[in-house]
Amino acid sequence: MATTTAPPAPAGRPGLKRQIGFIGLIWASTGSIIGSGWLFGSQHALEAAGPSAIISWAIGGVAILVLALVHAELGGMFPIAGGTARFPHIAFGGVAGASFGWFSWLQAATVAPIEVEAMITYAQHWTFAHAWLHQVNHQAVLTGSGIAVAIVLMAILTLVNLFSVKILANTNSAATWWKVGIPVLTIIVLAFSGFHGSNFAAANGFAPEGAKGILAAVSTSGIIFSLLGFEQADQLAGESTNPKRDIPRAVIGSVVIGLVIYLLLQIFFLGALRPEDIRGTWAGAAYTTFTGPFADIAMGAGIVWLAVVIYIDAIVSPAGTGLIYVTASSRVSYGLSKNGYFPKAFEWVTRAGVPWVGLVAAFVIGIVCFLPFPSWQSLVGLITSASVLMYAGAPLAVGAFRKRIPEVERPYRLPAAHILSPVAFIISNLIILWSGWETDWKLGIAVAIGFVLIVLNRVLGGSKEVQPRWDWKAAQWLFPYLIGIGLIVYFSDFNTTSPSITLFPLWWDIVAVAVFSLIIYYWAVNVASSREEILRTANEVVETEEAGIVEPVAH
Repeated sequence: MATTTAPPAPAGRPGLKRQIGFIGLIWASTGSIIGSGWLFGSQHALEAAGPSAIISWAIGGVAILVLALVHAELGGMFPIAGGTARFPHIAFGGVAGASFGWFSWLQAATVAPIEVEAMITYAQHWTFAHAWLHQVNHQAVLTGSGIAVAIVLMAILTLVNLFSVKILANTNSAATWWKVGIPVLTIIVLAFSGFHGSNFAAANGFAPEGAKGILAAVSTSGIIFSLLGFEQADQLAGESTNPKRDIPRAVIGSVVIGLVIYLLLQIFFLGALRPEDIRGTWAGAAYTTFTGPFADIAMGAGIVWLAVVIYIDAIVSPAGTGLIYVTASSRVSYGLSKNGYFPKAFEWVTRAGVPWVGLVAAFVIGIVCFLPFPSWQSLVGLITSASVLMYAGAPLAVGAFRKRIPEVERPYRLPAAHILSPVAFIISNLIILWSGWETDWKLGIAVAIGFVLIVLNRVLGGSKEVQPRWDWKAAQWLFPYLIGIGLIVYFSDFNTTSPSITLFPLWWDIVAVAVFSLIIYYWAVNVASSREEILRTANEVVETEEAGIVEPVAH
């Protein structure tokens, strides 16, 4: 695509800086994937689906890989800061762009608090931390002192982000070597410390809840949540030294690394459990009371040194993931401001090139999350749904770009895009279905709040320099989509709060989501912005992006 590239910002002028290489990008994504999910995911998946949780991980891995392939094409085409928030903006104009941008920011801003809660939960091993949590309905919930500690930890993550992105990327890269190494070490040690093959048929069987349990575990037990994060390379694209080459490789590579690690963790977590810890049912056996699942297994097997290492990692891994998500949330808000959806203040950067207003906003949202969602598991479903709602915009954008601007350079081309792109959209909506109504209605409230804030920004003037193209025609499918998917979930077998109103029993609800998704997909692709509008918007985005880059792209 021919673009008129604006000159880079003069040296000494605040702006984003292209300083992150391939290792920094893939480790940003991998470091986001390997966070608190490895510490708790295997335990909660086993509770939800029994040993068939292995199947749940495989389903989740395939789903995320398809979504990652879609993002790989988009990230290579448009290497811009906060990419996931801006692809729908280019394809469908302001209404869809603002909506998916809010979904993206909401997802990024709520991950750091869940990582902080993971750190506090594992800290229960130490006596001084006992006052930070108490049990409510079989969940470890933050107390008043626990919330105070959580706020301090969020403040630390925010302050570290004030360093330059190069220092941040190098710090994250070093931490990610540790974060990947400890789960791998745990897998190896557990493999040779006594593997009980009989556990796969113990308690109340291999798949106690059948297909419904397997599918529900994908969304609600932390499986999809654990695999989230591949998009971080897209979010940091505005600071990549060679984005078109490195972003697709980083996105795909991080998912493969994460999936292999999580599958092995689930297998060896199950095999390492002592028979006395799994008597009764998978949902109620003794292992469900572990506050530090892998560390508790290591202690039970007499491998004290491994337990100590895991307790240390319970600080490093969640902190590293929280750190990079605070980074991402500030870049997403920066991108939304560039598009004219957020106030201009979100583009203010420090001399080190850090969007500091976005950091402050992420800190405030993190504090708010501790109040209605004071436990690790209570936040998982919400973040999972918000994430896949954000991801749903990517396959729609791919379909629109393939139809409207097929000749534009794509460093990575999604194979069989005419099949995989609508499949990716279906997958996103299935994960929302499997999250259940109890989670999705809360997400609906968060979405509504976002619309109110975006409208207020528009009414109050917003950015004086950028006036987004509020293309209602190109986004005519958006509200029918959001309302329709909500109704399907409400009348599905995954509405456990009102089971008497089920219109779509298991399997029929999946068919309903698939058919509805295809209708929305082809509707959206066919009413997308015109070729001219897409090219004009893309040029504007790229020019604005390059004008705010302090250092030119390395070729």
